Amino acid sequence: MILRLAVLAVLVAFPAAAQQTVAVTTDPAVVGQVPIEILANGTVQSESVVTVRTRVDGQITQVHVIEGQAVRRGQLLFTLDARLNQALLAQQEAQLVSARAAATRTQLDAARYQSLRGESYASQQRFEQAQADAAAAAANVLATQAIIAQTRLNIEFASITSEVDGVLGSLPLRVGNFVRQADTSPIPLATITQTNPILVQFNVPERWLPTIRRATASGNPGPVRAQADGDTEQPVEGQLVFVDSQVDVNTGTITLKARFNNDAGRLWPGQYVQIMLAPAVEDNAILIAAAAVQLGQQGRFVFVMDGNVARRRSVQVSRIVGDRAVVRGQIANNEKIIVEGAQRVSDGTRVEERAVTGAANARVSALEAGR
Repeated sequence: MILRLAVLAVLVAFPAAAQQTVAVTTDPAVVGQVPIEILANGTVQSESVVTVRTRVDGQITQVHVIEGQAVRRGQLLFTLDARLNQALLAQQEAQLVSARAAATRTQLDAARYQSLRGESYASQQRFEQAQADAAAAAANVLATQAIIAQTRLNIEFASITSEVDGVLGSLPLRVGNFVRQADTSPIPLATITQTNPILVQFNVPERWLPTIRRATASGNPGPVRAQADGDTEQPVEGQLVFVDSQVDVNTGTITLKARFNNDAGRLWPGQYVQIMLAPAVEDNAILIAAAAVQLGQQGRFVFVMDGNVARRRSVQVSRIVGDRAVVRGQIANNEKIIVEGAQRVSDGTRVEERAVTGAANARVSALEAGR
């Protein structure tokens, strides 16, 4: 008798439970164009790293820069002792004057013997000898001029300038050190790292390769954004400039490079950054709150608020964009997707919508404005 009464109590209570209304919050689905965003980790790389070495022998007499200084192309970095080459230059310039005088004399002799040969006062052999002496003297002038040009170049090399715009590394050698061009393992005078523009190298899964190739073939590969950890400003925006010629078979990824304008110096060589590449736009994409997606025995699903009843809809998640999920399924634009309270409802459960919080309301407003 007691057992029968308990069963009756359960049967009476169950319909009341089935009619219980669950309070939920919703977020509207948005159907439209959504950028395809590829996220990756990248490493900042300099486009050019120049090692500064001497091209002549000499003692360092002046250092015009300090470690870590930003330098411009053509800026003076070091001065070497050039007094020996300057003395050689003075000697060679004197030799050039002598060579030019000899060339003038031999040319006059050649002209004289040519006139004498016409009057039969000089032999053919003597005339040919005079011509050969004149040619040798002219060649000696040219050789001396070349030696002088080389010496002047060595004097110019004693003033070592920057070949690129960039930032200096450490300076291992100071005033008084003697440097040689022919050292087998010379210590560099400095290293200059170009920082503007700058590259970021990153890898993405090979499944994105067709999308990226189509974008690059169209001439519009889309923006690439980079941001370092701890950087609270807007990401730096650049352009994709390199797609590797082959996929890495060990990792299943493809290597890419992007170039960034780095006037503000926010990217630094060797730094790790987060990369977002947007090579294309997906049309008629369904964007919903990622927190609304649940996983069941038959796959992923969400609950849609249909009037005052929750309805289960199966979805497939394509990708996550921040706190939103791009999905495929039977979901229309502006349909209310249940977010909070979705774990307490089932298909057909009566629901009522709670007031949207300030943060959620702002997100809904932003979505409607973007649409």
